[in-house]
Amino acid sequence: MEQKRIVIIGAGVVGCSTAYYLNKMGQQDITVIDQGPLFETGGSTSHAPGLVAQLNFSKLLTAFASQTVADFTELGDGERPSYYPVGSLELARTPERLNDLKRKAGAGKSWGIEAHVLSPKECKEKNPVINPDTILGGLYVPTDGIAKPLRAINRMADFSKSCGTKFYGNTEVTGINMIDDQVKGVETSIGDFEADLVICCAGFWGPQIGEMAGVTIPLQPIAHQYIFSNDIPELAGESEEVTSPIIRDLDSSMYYRQVFNSIGIGSYQHEALPIEISEVSKYGESADMPSIKPFTPEHFLGKPWKDAQNLIPGLKEAGRKRGINGIFSFTPDGMPLLGESEKIRGFWVAEAVWITHSAGVGKQMAEWIINGAPTLDLELCDINRFDSYAQSPTYYKPRSKEDYEKVYDIHHPFETPATSRNMRIIPYYIRQQTLGAFFNESLGWEQPQWYEANESLTERYENRIIKRDGWQARYWSPIIEAEHLHIQEHAGLYDVTAMNKRLEISGEDALTFLQTLTTSNIDISIGSMTNALMLHELGGIKDKITIIRKDNQTFIILCTSAVEANWIQKHVWKSGEIVIQDKTASTCGLGIIGPGARDVMQSIDPQVFAEGAWEAKQVKEIYINNIPVLAAFDSKCGLEYWEFFTTNDQGLPLWDVLYQAGQANELIAVGDRALESLRIESQTLRYGKDFWSEHNPYEINLNAWIDLTKDFIGKKALIERGKKGPNLVSSTLVLDQPDKVVMGHEPVMNNGKTAGFVTSAGFSYSLGRGIVTALLDPKALENDTEWNIEYFGQKISATVLQKHNIIT
Repeated sequence: MEQKRIVIIGAGVVGCSTAYYLNKMGQQDITVIDQGPLFETGGSTSHAPGLVAQLNFSKLLTAFASQTVADFTELGDGERPSYYPVGSLELARTPERLNDLKRKAGAGKSWGIEAHVLSPKECKEKNPVINPDTILGGLYVPTDGIAKPLRAINRMADFSKSCGTKFYGNTEVTGINMIDDQVKGVETSIGDFEADLVICCAGFWGPQIGEMAGVTIPLQPIAHQYIFSNDIPELAGESEEVTSPIIRDLDSSMYYRQVFNSIGIGSYQHEALPIEISEVSKYGESADMPSIKPFTPEHFLGKPWKDAQNLIPGLKEAGRKRGINGIFSFTPDGMPLLGESEKIRGFWVAEAVWITHSAGVGKQMAEWIINGAPTLDLELCDINRFDSYAQSPTYYKPRSKEDYEKVYDIHHPFETPATSRNMRIIPYYIRQQTLGAFFNESLGWEQPQWYEANESLTERYENRIIKRDGWQARYWSPIIEAEHLHIQEHAGLYDVTAMNKRLEISGEDALTFLQTLTTSNIDISIGSMTNALMLHELGGIKDKITIIRKDNQTFIILCTSAVEANWIQKHVWKSGEIVIQDKTASTCGLGIIGPGARDVMQSIDPQVFAEGAWEAKQVKEIYINNIPVLAAFDSKCGLEYWEFFTTNDQGLPLWDVLYQAGQANELIAVGDRALESLRIESQTLRYGKDFWSEHNPYEINLNAWIDLTKDFIGKKALIERGKKGPNLVSSTLVLDQPDKVVMGHEPVMNNGKTAGFVTSAGFSYSLGRGIVTALLDPKALENDTEWNIEYFGQKISATVLQKHNIIT
């Protein structure tokens, strides 16, 4: 294999895990540098309490944590283990939390993590320090526990050293050497190190290292309180560091772990305490390590301490010993920052990673670097997921603080962020406001979810609208359902600006490049469009894209997000005649969908939009009144669909022309949620929601999109994966009870065993049933037997409607 000179900045648990896995995969020329002593370097790893709670509503974070548990277990020994599998308890003080724990237990089945909802009495049996009268129950995960990261690091480092990796402590990085936006080396206090690839694992110092390379690393260091009690009576006879399950009192935003005869207490029950790097001392400049700030008792001695004593009565007698404000990294969306920067080739990042996920991240980083793609889909963690607007401190600092303050909240999938809003405004935003749009953020854009102006339609469709209550009624309105039904009968005007990134690719080699990039033949006629797949090097689906051919050498690419746009840019040949321009920020788009769409367009221009003047997937550059637009005609969700793109200065006039012309044909403005509901009812799959890069086209029934007569990225790996057969198959199920709907991530059970999980969920008005898309075990699909979907601990019977979904 090709050997690269790799320098890892940061010898904490993430840096050492990455080096460990790179060595295991055959890389040898690796240097690990840290400004502190090895291996208690003074970063977050050195003071973290070590709680590992694997189960998360994020499938990806759960996978990271499970890998970390497996690795830390293997890296231990009998006398000094790196992991104590004592289990965990997440407690509920409210009915809402208890219901959420039931939902989380379902996610455990979906992701393969054993979890049980317990009564208060059973919680106390697991951990005797708990006062059961204060809680309604808890969620028990037996494989959770306490990590000892410094022990794991030492064992990882021993292995890496045996492979030739060199470690340098007390070595400060002072610069990153680059030539033509390519990393060439690292400058340090003890000299320069040549490098083909640099991996920044510097923890909350990451943004400082990023600045040296001209790369923004959008994280905010925040101080978090952790307190040690004196010995408590219930633990008087304990001789082991930890034997009792860790406790997370979610409704009080606090957590607890045994430390021999005492309790360690962590509290999120205080305002976010952001730290600037300039406020952090270097190792040895203060009594404490750099990642520890002085304890601020005013943030703990009120309600947090009372809540702690209320849950664990032994703390009243024991009292506090000492406390710290330990620094951790938080990001705008709560996810790590991973991958190679789009700005500087060879500059990689693995930041904002907690110990819980550390070894899992290290493994994926190594796979990504060596194989060209990781095994898991890391798009939600990709450092390039943030467009330029989100790289401003004005955006990521407030949003990161919001993430800290909500870390133990009950999170709803449609919850809207409160901070860093109105970062990207569409030209017709003022019209959307006038119509009472309820906004959420999508790729930074303010995206309407529904319009209060359509409230009267809820009376019109009252007898047909599915009624929701409880969890599924949060961040929801019956207007969504009314818009859905109205579109199916008439027409809707929809803002498509935030649906994708819009790239223009031109040049003599543009067609050849796109043929290599995609799995199907895209040598289409001028003035037409087609859908195509991009695969990564391991044969997984990198994206489903739309390609519009404007002329022989010019193509418009509609891809999912900044991550896929960066992936396209990364694969442009250095020697080719290709120019890529990102048109996203300078353009906007509107769609008209429904059986009345053509009538609306003909009322604007009977000649241009005459019957028979357009074929499916045809694209034309036309004028609507005096507005130049790129117009595309197709079907969407089984309905006639027109899409129009124009420059931002023409966006408001375009909205006005389309909206006013449509009034005679009952056209309404419709939000994103109604379109998503239509998509689910039509059984149309969506990239990033129903399938992602862990899946190959054969699992999603996209065989027809593969042209094996041409060469394309990932072809060899795809052929091998095709021979092995699918691991999961995309399928549709309907709920047997007509008044039931679910939300997503729920486990799908076949004869009492988990057979897969729900990816999308909604209601089919044509069938009069709740409908879901799910990824299922193909072996289970061979059985025409009992199917159930577990929702908040309750089983809802279901029927398999279709074993392979379609995608358009």
